Amino acid sequence: MAKAIMIQGTMSNVGKSVVAAGLCRIFRQDGYRVAPFKSQNMALNSFITKEGLEMGRAQVMQAEAAGIEPSVTMNPILLKPTNDTGSQVIVNGEVLGNMSAREYFARKRALIPEIQKAYRQLDEEYEILVLEGAGSPAEINLKQDDIVNMGMAKLAKSPVLLVGDIDRGGVFAQLIGTVDLLEKEERALVKGLIINEFRGDKTILDPGIRMLEERAGIPVVGVTPYLPVSLEDEDSLSQRFEPGGKVNLIDLAVIRLPRISNFTDFNIFESMEGVSLRYVSSPAQLGTPDLIFLPGTKNTMKDLLWMRENGLEAAVLKAHSQGTPVFGVCGGYQMLGKKITDVQGVEEGGTVRGMGLLDTETFFEAEKARTRVKGSFLKLSGVLSSLSGREFEGYEIHMGRTVLEPGAAPAGRMEDLVTGKEKTDGCKGSGVYGTYVHGIFDREEIATELVSALAREKGISSGVGRAVDFAAFKETQYDLLAKGLREHLDMERIYEILWKGTEA
Repeated sequence: MAKAIMIQGTMSNVGKSVVAAGLCRIFRQDGYRVAPFKSQNMALNSFITKEGLEMGRAQVMQAEAAGIEPSVTMNPILLKPTNDTGSQVIVNGEVLGNMSAREYFARKRALIPEIQKAYRQLDEEYEILVLEGAGSPAEINLKQDDIVNMGMAKLAKSPVLLVGDIDRGGVFAQLIGTVDLLEKEERALVKGLIINEFRGDKTILDPGIRMLEERAGIPVVGVTPYLPVSLEDEDSLSQRFEPGGKVNLIDLAVIRLPRISNFTDFNIFESMEGVSLRYVSSPAQLGTPDLIFLPGTKNTMKDLLWMRENGLEAAVLKAHSQGTPVFGVCGGYQMLGKKITDVQGVEEGGTVRGMGLLDTETFFEAEKARTRVKGSFLKLSGVLSSLSGREFEGYEIHMGRTVLEPGAAPAGRMEDLVTGKEKTDGCKGSGVYGTYVHGIFDREEIATELVSALAREKGISSGVGRAVDFAAFKETQYDLLAKGLREHLDMERIYEILWKGTEA
């Protein structure tokens, strides 16, 4: 049986996923077979495994840090919000259905056997399991049927490290308040506290730490600083979306849709010299970018109407008419067509006029497309013509089926790595491109050539760098994360907590 340790937080976005990833890398470096686990994840950033199953990207990141292949056993339940009160529920990588929050809460206890089964599989294969909670364990209105925080810690008999984020303010109240709201048996599971994102002179913090330990009766096992590492964000709380970024020689604008998904598609451009990647949510923020990305979304129709209402659609169409190329991925690709039809009520129902930049029509269907692909671009025209013939790989996750009108041309040809079948992908137009492939820019040569083509169009011959080998780059970031955590966590104490488990 594997030893387990669980990372919980005082609230969302306090660094649980990053601390868990860092511990996965540390345990791997120390010679252990380690795997991540999160029983229930709510996020729009997802990934398709080699079996064609869907899971949250946070556990993919943690699996990469652990040096292992991602598996849906690491995230048996994934909730993808479709609106303010409902989500698509994915169990063991497959869609169970769309449910309101009330409906899901009424049914989630029935999913405990699936969680236990997934956990047992990992328990048999690995020596250490790093569990991650969700939100806060002190949500007193949700605790009765909890399956992701203390409920999961009890199932796994796992000790808990509780993380609070000092950068967001009130970290002592966060930690003490959370501990005080726990039941006695839950509080007994919390074996250590971590203060995350600290900036400044730690000696000034020390008196507060002593008081925190006295009040909570739990040791502080680390004060981790803000670590300048580039890792994937789990959800829309990402600091990447904050406006006001510097415009560089090559300026890439991503439309910040309300239900944006898989924005990790564009992370590779952040590491390129001379390139700015900005997320914009209003016409005033758009400016004059060199290329506009329309990203994926969990609700294509509603987000398209949002763009239409706030003027971003008109701004994108105007920019395109003035020569700015537009590249849509997944839901963004669907928006670029002439029409989106939803007879089955998968999203909003009815029909919505598209942006009209591609000669396509999308039909929503109940069955989700989930697969991994490998292929190459067909002959493209316009500013990105030099991408013609370049090889790419990635994965598809979408509910819609897009049909090309007679005369319209696909953008790529590829092999479905799950079924082995050959097929075309996307559509190309005049300065506009669409694809269903997430991760299509992750190859170094694709990202480099895209930026180089934009630079040539502007007459720029220097100051713009190549993309890095993205897989190798992520490895360096996991190592930097592990190094930073080793320096600021009491790893000897954490190992002691790990080996003792829930013993007093």
